[in-house]
Amino acid sequence: MKWLIASDIHGSAYYCEKLIHAFEYEKADKLLLLGDVLYHGPRNDLPKEYNPKKVIELLNGLSQKILCVRGNCDSEVDQMVLNFPLMAEYIALDLGNSTIFATHGHIFSEQKMLPCAQNSILLCGHTHIPACTKHENFTYLNPGSVSLPKENSPHSYMTLCENTFVWKKLDDNSEFGSPYKIIQ
Repeated sequence: MKWLIASDIHGSAYYCEKLIHAFEYEKADKLLLLGDVLYHGPRNDLPKEYNPKKVIELLNGLSQKILCVRGNCDSEVDQMVLNFPLMAEYIALDLGNSTIFATHGHIFSEQKMLPCAQNSILLCGHTHIPACTKHENFTYLNPGSVSLPKENSPHSYMTLCENTFVWKKLDDNSEFGSPYKIIQ
């Protein structure tokens, strides 16, 4: 199974359309969204083509393929218009010898991790900065941001296929950084 993992769309119809094109290009089976789907938040500038209603329409068309966690800019009113669950603080995905804890990053984070077993993966958005940091019991991974990247990082997403995470640029689907292989 191939996953496309993305975070921080923040209501940008422009970048949501690019994300859906990437999903199709990657021939992914599932889309894992790490929160901040519709609203840009008071600390962010408006992203390109800010249009939450269009983002709703685009994502609802893929609702059967989406898993999502709640970001700090997501609310109950957002859940009322989206056809996939949005309000979970985290999702745990069992990969056999490893567990992925997918969360937005504003409650559980690299600095405040859930108790976890060896080889666990903490998958977060929130910072808008792609990352891969190995810790004693877990590895922290961040796909960066679809619409509002920070610290000169590209508009980005990740894929997970055959136990390997790969960071990709949203503009041309090219790889950047080093892939991360899950220890089995």
